[in-house]
Amino acid sequence: MKIVSVLLQVPNPATEAPLDLSGSAVPAVAQMDVMDLAIKGGPIMFVLLALSLLALFIFIQRWLVIRQAGQSDDAFMSRIRDYIHDGKVESALNLCHSTESPTARMIGKGISRLGRPVNDILATVENAGNLEVAKLEKGFPIIATTAAGAPMIGFLGTVTGMVRAFFDMANAGTNVDVQLLSSGIYEALVTTVGGLIVGIVALFAYNYLVSKVDSVVNQLETRTMDFMDLLNEPGN
Repeated sequence: MKIVSVLLQVPNPATEAPLDLSGSAVPAVAQMDVMDLAIKGGPIMFVLLALSLLALFIFIQRWLVIRQAGQSDDAFMSRIRDYIHDGKVESALNLCHSTESPTARMIGKGISRLGRPVNDILATVENAGNLEVAKLEKGFPIIATTAAGAPMIGFLGTVTGMVRAFFDMANAGTNVDVQLLSSGIYEALVTTVGGLIVGIVALFAYNYLVSKVDSVVNQLETRTMDFMDLLNEPGN
């Protein structure tokens, strides 16, 4: 019975505060809630949230488009080469129109100019390639602006938060306490962190997309050289 009574007196760590070495209760440590911190950041956090969602949408949409554009199709160029060798220009043009890719649209522009000087054909193909690259880079300025502007917006929240803290301090007079200043300080620090996070993520996303577009550009340049070599072959 004594053992049972002793066991019943053991404190439950889930319901009772822990004890320090002196036997006194240790105050519970408050847990940090990210959502509460974001709310304490003030209206600036809603601006940062809108920018981050817009940049995320553009990133996913552009990534899917660039990924599809970068898919290499060696069979396409082989069929174009066969059609050109056989003199089936119309079939080659129809193949370009039925294939959804920057390479097909670019080569199709070149085929439509057959019969003109080679330099004119090359200029047409290059112009078509530049237009295709411009389509792939659609929306990039928004991500770049988010990467550069989000930290600045966060710093703006820092300034407004400190102004708010000093304003509350001035109105409080001699009755200044930590809780009075906490809201302004929270706004100052949280907006800085939020702006830096959004800006850094957007910067990495922008550079990643730029690298993927560069890969597509290299592929288009290779296809252009293959097409021009095809036209310069004897008999073509």
